[in-house]
Amino acid sequence: MGRNLAIIGVVVALLLGVPSRAQEAGAGQTAAQRFEKLSPEQKEALRAKLREFKALPKEEQERIRGNLERLRSLPPEERERLRSNMREFQRLSSEERKLLRERFRDFRNMDPERKAELRKRMREYLRAHPERREQMMENMRRWRQMSPEQRQELRERMRERRRR
Repeated sequence: MGRNLAIIGVVVALLLGVPSRAQEAGAGQTAAQRFEKLSPEQKEALRAKLREFKALPKEEQERIRGNLERLRSLPPEERERLRSNMREFQRLSSEERKLLRERFRDFRNMDPERKAELRKRMREYLRAHPERREQMMENMRRWRQMSPEQRQELRERMRERRRR
């Protein structure tokens, strides 16, 4: 799954024509023009990702292409929000990304009613407590600055608090 996310990100950004910020600003560069501006190392990395993409089963390739079509249809602000989220995801440690993927998989496997209920409760909570949203963001910033040892220590303290 992690490898597929990386493939998707690279393929989306460069090969399959998702507009870059420059294009959105009116520069009108094609994917080929953007490719030519890459360093030789970046070009080779992109070629390697393309080979990985082509090695995927056809169904997976089609799923990725469908996601790309949905991405292309989004307004520029929404695409930028997704890019930002991807950058944040990339900054997480491998352990954190793994945990996030597991939680996402669990969420995807929930029945639709349960998903809708969770989304509704989170939206209501954040709407009712805007200051809590800012606190959550601050906690995330602090978490990212912690070492893996500090994170583990905090997890253990939180587990201990829940047991009480």
